[in-house]
Amino acid sequence: MVMITSLMFTSSATGLAAGVAVIRGLSQSGANNLGNFWVDLTRGIYRLFLPICLILSLVYVWQGIPQTLEPAITATTLEGATQTIARGPVASLESIKQVGTNGGGFFNQNSAHPFENPTPLTNTLEILSMLLIVPALTYTFGTMVKARRQGWVFFGVFTALFIGFLVIVFPAEQIGNPLLTNLGIDQSLTADQSGGNFEGKEVRFGIAQTSLFVTATTAATTGSVDAMHDSLTPMGGFAALSEMLLNVVFGGKGVGLITLIMYAAVTVFLVGLMVGRTPEFLSKKIEAKEVKLVSLALLAHPFLILIGVGVALVWPKALDSLNNPDAHGFSELLYAFTSATANNGSAFAGINANTIFYNSILGLGIIFGRFLAPLLPMLAVAGSLAVKPKVPKTTGTMSTNTVFFGVLLLASILIVGGLTFFPALALGPIAEQFELAAGKIF
Repeated sequence: MVMITSLMFTSSATGLAAGVAVIRGLSQSGANNLGNFWVDLTRGIYRLFLPICLILSLVYVWQGIPQTLEPAITATTLEGATQTIARGPVASLESIKQVGTNGGGFFNQNSAHPFENPTPLTNTLEILSMLLIVPALTYTFGTMVKARRQGWVFFGVFTALFIGFLVIVFPAEQIGNPLLTNLGIDQSLTADQSGGNFEGKEVRFGIAQTSLFVTATTAATTGSVDAMHDSLTPMGGFAALSEMLLNVVFGGKGVGLITLIMYAAVTVFLVGLMVGRTPEFLSKKIEAKEVKLVSLALLAHPFLILIGVGVALVWPKALDSLNNPDAHGFSELLYAFTSATANNGSAFAGINANTIFYNSILGLGIIFGRFLAPLLPMLAVAGSLAVKPKVPKTTGTMSTNTVFFGVLLLASILIVGGLTFFPALALGPIAEQFELAAGKIF
């Protein structure tokens, strides 16, 4: 309890401290440092995560989540059989698991287990916990750089992406499996049933809350699940995969905002090329050094994912871990490397990743995905921008705190992400959707 929970707090605070350091780099002028990491780390833990998690833990205990150091107990079922029921300090772990977007559950079923997520209220609180810090960080960003409208533009881009993927997941799961419909099975939503694709889902949450949880956990790079993601429809899996591939739909603590700032730098650079001006962001010139570092951060994420998948496809006996053939098996493989590199942790569980090969290569994906993309390059960008003086605005300066820039930023994210990952998605969930429509899979 002490080791795992402590690491959950420090991991979250580390990403948050990095995010704050990048914000300082944009807000300062002529500075030679980005702050004190230890101070930011401890502030994040003691002033933010611990108070929130203490309150949440008490609410979770009230709702029925265990919090005890007593060992497992043996109970007699209604049929007269005996059952060993595990328990432990679940509520305290559950709170930081979600608030810190860590995702590692106390039980193997994670938030689908009734001891981790017993009621619709706890399910709602867990969703809100995942989306608590990162959206608020956009307001912090606007305050620190003295441009709150810029913070609201960032919040709007985050929200637009999140709603867009939610709109993909929910209808796909609510419509259900067309092959079952062809067999005469009623999957419609009525007063007596929730309908839709209910495979791998919890009755107490239904399609709507499950779809929201799926979207939130892959958006915030949390990794906790209240349903089996491997049982999602192809387009439901497409949305979950795409959020992790983009890694900028809210994202993890600090890292999500850092990635959005990275895309903002790309956007102003592209606009600057169009009009023949040196790009500027928040009165700081984005020059060759910053563009190279941003490009490194942009390329590192897809490089780790796609190279990892390519190695797995040709590595001896690596494909023996796949339980499903064809497009869905490729989706499982792509999901595994995406989840590891994006520090998410959820899985398409049809792949057996508990082998020497997968434990090694996915572990490397976690390490390099955490630091090489995007923390180290973007911290270098922040350090470079911190020493630069702010330049005065002119009539040729592009305003970045407008809805128009928000649309450009959103388009840049989708275009760059689409050009990078569409071929892989086409081989996985998109191909599977066509197979489903043609009636070629179960």
